[in-house]
This record gives sequence, structure tokens and C-alpha cells, in this order.
Amino acid sequence: MRALLLALALGLTGFQSFGIITAQTTTQGPATDPSIAAKHAIGEVKTVDATAKQISIKTDAGSMVSVSITDKTVYKRLAPGEQSLTNATDITFADIAVGDRIMARGTVSADHKSVPAAMVIVMTKGDIDKKHEAERLEWRRRGVLGVITALKPEAKEITISNRTMAGTQNVVIPVADNTEMRRYAPDSIKFSDAKPSTFSELKVGDQLRALGDKSQDGLRFTAVKVVTGAFRTVAGTVKEINPASGEIKITDLEKKQPLTIVIKQDSVLRKFPSEMGMMGGMGRGPGGAPGGGGQGAPAQTPPAGGQANAARPQGPGAGGPGGPRPGGPNINDMLERLPTIALADVKVGDTIIVSSTQGVDPSRLTAITLVSGADTLLAMLAPRPQPGQSAPNPAAGLGAGGISFGIGLP
Repeated sequence: MRALLLALALGLTGFQSFGIITAQTTTQGPATDPSIAAKHAIGEVKTVDATAKQISIKTDAGSMVSVSITDKTVYKRLAPGEQSLTNATDITFADIAVGDRIMARGTVSADHKSVPAAMVIVMTKGDIDKKHEAERLEWRRRGVLGVITALKPEAKEITISNRTMAGTQNVVIPVADNTEMRRYAPDSIKFSDAKPSTFSELKVGDQLRALGDKSQDGLRFTAVKVVTGAFRTVAGTVKEINPASGEIKITDLEKKQPLTIVIKQDSVLRKFPSEMGMMGGMGRGPGGAPGGGGQGAPAQTPPAGGQANAARPQGPGAGGPGGPRPGGPNINDMLERLPTIALADVKVGDTIIVSSTQGVDPSRLTAITLVSGADTLLAMLAPRPQPGQSAPNPAAGLGAGGISFGIGLP
């Protein structure tokens, strides 16, 4: 049990890939806050008062708990990922700082608002940040991101597609018995909040991010972990901004309807630089569709619907006449590398793209990712009209184009 509590306490950092959450977690404390149990409370340090000998912490669910310490309180520092005190080091009260994550062990008060700590187990903010960055790099290096286009339940295989500079890339992902699967809940925006899931919950159109290894030809991906979700991606023009409530009112470019975008602390806001529009149209082939192959490859004639090469997989090592051809940079990866901005940087009149989980209220979206300056991006993604056709809807490129930046990184 002690190892389980430590795994729970020190795994719930919000930064690890999936956390350690078991059925025992919720039975030890109030149902409204799994971070508070009868004999411990877990949270981020908000204040440290040496004079009063108190630490205030905030749990993941938002509860505030006052941790009182005495001369007999024991302090341990543990690295993220450790599941026992074997490798813990002794520290002092003076070593605890705002932003650290602690587990205060002691008898929690009946109202769950205070705990006299016999032991305080600490993960420092610096250690958490290092682990966070290492995990993000690992998911970038060994990850794949796309939209589910086909499912084979009998073989437990998932086919995803995403858009690269060279066209549409398809990848098949077999799901093994030991593949960890998680899924975003409605209105959830944090990677770490994804819940345990199964193959049967998947649907065509879901977004997917997986960690694992690609085959040599790039057409298959052996996944260790899979995270999915039903996301909604919309583009709109900003009509009103309320900094106090963190809400942005827009007009949806596709359906011409008003929407309210809710910006929370964990929402990621990015800016698409207009100069990126000089990159040659994101690998457009003739007619504005994604096309073309590697350097020196002949131009492709796009089929009906504007998706060049959509019928056959592309990407690193994808086969075809002339041998393997690179798929080019992935647009989703490019979007994740855009510079971050604050809500104050978003202005009335801006064109934005917002990704959100499918929530309860279709008129309100809680932003996971918001990209401002999106008029340039939309113009690059939209298929150019064929002779005699009218200009497409400004949001036409968001359809089945493989833009899937709803699922963030750890």
C-alpha cells in the first residue's frame, strides 16, 4: 500500500504520460477530490510560511489544504517517477518552495481542509520541469499524431492520416493487449486527464496521438501508448474578448454561428506568423491541393475533392514509382512549434482556429489549443477553386485535411 500511495502521490504531477490512478485512489478520500485521503493530501505548494509553520497546497481538483508542520516532521525529496522512498534524500523545511509538489502524510481533518504532517514528501518544481521536458521530447521523437480514418475491430488495427508538406500520410497502428489506451473526456483539456479506454470506444474522425516506433517503410506504427479523443476544430473571427472571464466570442466561419471560446489556465495559445505563408503553400500541388513528392518529384494531378495522393499512403519510406519518398514535415508538428502568446495578444478582428473536446454545450468550446493569425494558415490549407467553381468556404481546409492539434503533449 505504501508503494501505491507514493506512486499515486508522486505520479499525479500532470506531466507524466498517464499517471498511476487505480480504483483504490477514489476509495481513500472524498469522491470530489481524489488527491485527499484519510491519511494524506497531495498538491502543489502555493505558500510557505516559516513563522506560522504552515504550507498551503492546492490539489488537482482545486481544493486548498493547510499543512501544519512541527519540529518532528520529516522531509523527503523524491525524483519524479520513483515509487518508493528507497532513493529519497533528506531535506529540510527551508528546501520547500512555491511550485513544488508535495504529499503531506498525517491524519486529515474531517472537513479535508488541514493536515498535521508527520512526513512531507517533495518533488521539486525543477525536477518536475525536467521530467516534463524529457517526456515531451520523447513524444516528439517517438510519437505520431493524426485523425482516425479506418478501424478494423477484428484485427484491432487503427488507420490514421495527417497532412504533410508532400500530401496525405496514412499509418496503420495495431493495438496489442499491452498497449496503454487513454481517452479525453468531454470538456477536458489536459493530456494528463485522459481516462483509461478501450479499442471499442474509438470512432472514425477521432484524433489520436501515439508513442512507439515506426516501421522502416513508415507505413505501420507499433504503439506503446495511445491517447484519443473526439475533438471539434473550428475557425472564426474574434468579435469580443473578456479578459476577466477568459472568454472570446467569435463567429464560426463555416456555419456563420456565434460561439464562445473559454480560455483556461492549461489552454495553449499560439500565433501563426504571416511570413510562414511564404513557404510555398504548404506543399500544394496543382489546384492548391496537397501534392507533390520529394525534391524533384513531378507534380501530381489532384483527384476530385482536391486531395492529391490521398488514395495511397505517403510519408517517410512510403513506396511508389521511383522508390521511397519522404512525406515532408508534418503540419501538426509545425503548429505545435509555433510561438506561444497570451490572451492579451489576441485582438478583436483576428482570425483564430480553436481545437476543443466535444463538450456538453455546442455553443461553448473550452480551448485546448488556439492559433491566432489563422487567416494565413486557412488560405494555405484551403483547396483552390477549379475553373468555373466559386471560392471555397474559408474554413474548407479544416475538414478532412488531417489537422489534429487537439491532443497536446504531456
